Amino acid sequence: MKLSRAKELIGFYENELTNNLLFFWLPRCLDDVHGGYFNCFDNSGRQLLSRDKYTWSQGRFVWLFAKLAAMETPTFTRERKAFFLELARSGRDFLFQHALGAPDDWRCVFLTDEAGQPKLMPGADSTDSSIYADCFVIGAFARYALAAGDKVSYVFARKLHESVLARLQSGRFRTHPYPLSPSYRAHGIPMILSNVTQELYLAASCFDSGSCSVLKEQLGYYLDDILDHFAGGQPIIREVIGADNQMLPNLLGQHVNPGHTLECIWFLMEAADTLNREEVIGRLAAIAQQTFTAGWDTTYGGLLHYCHFRGGPPSGSTDDVADEPMLRQVQAGWGDKLWWVHSEALYTTLLCFTKTGKPEFMRQYEQLFDYAFRTFPNPDREIREWIQICQRDGTPQDKVVALPVKDPYHIMRNVILILELLYRQAGQV
Repeated sequence: MKLSRAKELIGFYENELTNNLLFFWLPRCLDDVHGGYFNCFDNSGRQLLSRDKYTWSQGRFVWLFAKLAAMETPTFTRERKAFFLELARSGRDFLFQHALGAPDDWRCVFLTDEAGQPKLMPGADSTDSSIYADCFVIGAFARYALAAGDKVSYVFARKLHESVLARLQSGRFRTHPYPLSPSYRAHGIPMILSNVTQELYLAASCFDSGSCSVLKEQLGYYLDDILDHFAGGQPIIREVIGADNQMLPNLLGQHVNPGHTLECIWFLMEAADTLNREEVIGRLAAIAQQTFTAGWDTTYGGLLHYCHFRGGPPSGSTDDVADEPMLRQVQAGWGDKLWWVHSEALYTTLLCFTKTGKPEFMRQYEQLFDYAFRTFPNPDREIREWIQICQRDGTPQDKVVALPVKDPYHIMRNVILILELLYRQAGQV
């Protein structure tokens, strides 16, 4: 990338971060009474529909504000970074007090009211509805520990991590809003654990160097698990495989989640850097390239929410998976155009270009850039933050995907990471 283009993009993304994304969330998201954050907005961002708090989202907010407080770039002043750390502390304290079902029960409740009292999800018989929520809380506490120099938060993250690993080993865990029967494995589990383990490793490097070797070993396991079992010998990651690690011939086994895959690629590239496994970078880049090709909608543009691994709508037999809730999600939502899919793809294609120098990644990045920034940013100048959910043709739609929230995590995280990458390319950090 030419230096002039890198500087142009730095200006663009700094404006996007400060004058559009943060413009919407601050102070809208802040709960000055109970701590934590509000984010149950409708898709337009105009109406707060509920004051409930999902630990999934609370953890993501903590991670974001802690990351903003320690950004590698000169985007913010010291005073502004200190403010972000205060915001992160608000959510950290809320989760420290309310995330666990009981003081010695290292499982996160999924949903609370605004004051932090646990609530059952409709149809649920337990408050710990999703191990993914635990993972976002782990990442939050690890990142906050690093930003604030707070070992107590690191210890909390490690204890919760040990609980997550024990539950995964025993098979006693839930994965709302993506339930899957024990006959199958979801790519999302090793994917999120690779990210969580990387976060813990960074924090352990400051507080607990004796744990670094174990965390690196775990990180390598998740990297190999995804490449050996979910990708196999192919340049594509299947979202679902059999519990025996075999590929499946049915629709679930043949489908790809392009956003998940492209997000996972940068997780695994970070893991490869940590592990000095440069030999896998080329393979990861090839998966990213093929995923973009398979997921791109040649009719309307943009990336499909779900697709067949060869491209186009998901297809295949459904006889043996007819009762799987994930099947209904894939069939009903494959053509949706989602905000987070495109922000993850923007970062990953730019990262792949930086890692490999291959011009096709810059072409893909520019293609994504043109689509994303004409489709998702809200034209209402009182809102500005991205419209999250669009129909296949790019028109906004009121629809819940995963949780009934508006979530800044993917967009803001990706913009931060893009800025750090661009500043490094420009030789300014």
